[in-house]
Amino acid sequence: MDLLGDQWTLLVMREAFAGVRRFDRFQAELGIARNTLTERLDRLTGAGLLDRVRYQDRPARYEYPLTDMGRDFFPVLAAIIRWGDQWLADESGPPRLLRHVDCGESTSAVVDCADCGGAMTAENVVMEPGPGLSL
Repeated sequence: MDLLGDQWTLLVMREAFAGVRRFDRFQAELGIARNTLTERLDRLTGAGLLDRVRYQDRPARYEYPLTDMGRDFFPVLAAIIRWGDQWLADESGPPRLLRHVDCGESTSAVVDCADCGGAMTAENVVMEPGPGLSL
């Protein structure tokens, strides 16, 4: 499945993390066509990242809150935001800031080793076949 293969999917997830839950708000925030948004929301709910909860019967309207699986996607999105801020932002600065609620500071994602806490980079990490790899 090509779940995250386009910009709209990542932007829908970004808005979900910003607290957007309703179709019309997603559409207003993103300027996305209704059919494209419907397809992305269907894809994200089908994959388990968003839930679909009815909040009105007539007409039927739904909210799309993050699931546990969706909330667990945050570090991935934060890393993509950090990369975009470093390589794609213009001179006016990044379009969104991540503020750590616990300390109040603006921050960015880092990837550290879960065992020793050291920074993980392309230069100091190797990928090896894991037990789930079948040839």
